[in-house]
Amino acid sequence: MTASPAAAAAAALTTRAQEVSPRIVDDILTLVRQETSSYDLPGLATGLDLLRELTVQRLGRPDHEHRYPGGECGDTLTLTYAGTGAGAGHVLLVGHYDTVWPTGTLAGWEQPGASEDGREKLGGPGIFDMKTGLAQGIWALKLARESGAPLPTVTFLFNGDEEIGSLSSRPVIEEVAQKADVTLVLEPTAHGAVKTARKGTGIFQVTATGVEAHAGLAPQDGASAITALSEFVVAAAKVAAPDRGTTINTGLFKGGSAINVVAGQATAGVDIRVSSEAEQTRVDEELDAIKVSDPRVRIEIDHAWNRPPMTLNAASAPLLALAREVAREQGRDSLPDTAVGGASDANFVAALGLPVLCGMGAVGDGAHAQGEFIYPDTVPAQTALVAGVLGHLTHPLRG
Repeated sequence: MTASPAAAAAAALTTRAQEVSPRIVDDILTLVRQETSSYDLPGLATGLDLLRELTVQRLGRPDHEHRYPGGECGDTLTLTYAGTGAGAGHVLLVGHYDTVWPTGTLAGWEQPGASEDGREKLGGPGIFDMKTGLAQGIWALKLARESGAPLPTVTFLFNGDEEIGSLSSRPVIEEVAQKADVTLVLEPTAHGAVKTARKGTGIFQVTATGVEAHAGLAPQDGASAITALSEFVVAAAKVAAPDRGTTINTGLFKGGSAINVVAGQATAGVDIRVSSEAEQTRVDEELDAIKVSDPRVRIEIDHAWNRPPMTLNAASAPLLALAREVAREQGRDSLPDTAVGGASDANFVAALGLPVLCGMGAVGDGAHAQGEFIYPDTVPAQTALVAGVLGHLTHPLRG
């Protein structure tokens, strides 16, 4: 039986992705070797220059580009490649080039051994989250072009501050996403599944201001900020509701001036994850209601909600269906979707009611952990998936 044109095109695309897979992996490792800690501005600048150079090498000079200064964060770069044909759609591919790893981590990184079933693994700081996704996205457009099929306009948005909250890049992401028809975020998959729901995140700073006193001569005159803040942290942990998707973690705690001084000040950094706006409101109210035992200590809470919760909105459902159609054409049994606790820049796009899919990048595991790795044998399929989706978005997606 003769294959349909769609099936033949899908087969040719996946075959070509297999052929160039070693080159894609080389590009991934090139990006990994340039360390780009979120807090290393020179390293971020070099890393973004490298990423731009790699994109231009594979795709040629863009039809439009703009570099947005990040201030104390890494810059954001957009590169736009015009589509083919009249009325071409517009797809935004988003990826961050910063990593959680301090500069110098690479020197001591040990490569992982093969998995229990003998599959090869590749490790490195940021290889899973998310430099593999960056390289795969670039090659996806290259392969889609080589196929000769009509293509949408594609804009790459590379930002250097996602791991610290996209403090500088958020308005750029929101502005560009509103000009595009569809956004694909090249974050890693969840064991091969795309991510259609993510928790909202809060990065709260809690400050306790007490009264200093000599710890030996006049302890009764003091009001310990450390003791009060410790009480607050224990009470805050009880506000969590894991059954509702709400977690609260105090990850940083510091205070005091000397061991023999009743602490006059203490601060805590609190990470909060919620699955709904209702939980966000509840957490705000219950944290504000916490009282400490010493009324002389003042507790101040900076309610810094960083990303709204992301759900599979009505605009994104057709995009998920399209991705699954492409996966079937390419011979996959299924393309699962899932909800995860981490947040990404997709949260911003979903909150605007726009179509977005996240987790279109690497297959592996260990994000933010020393064992971070990818399975290189999945690189061709993931690259072909994004390329195939691009080929189906020649015109704006209709729900």
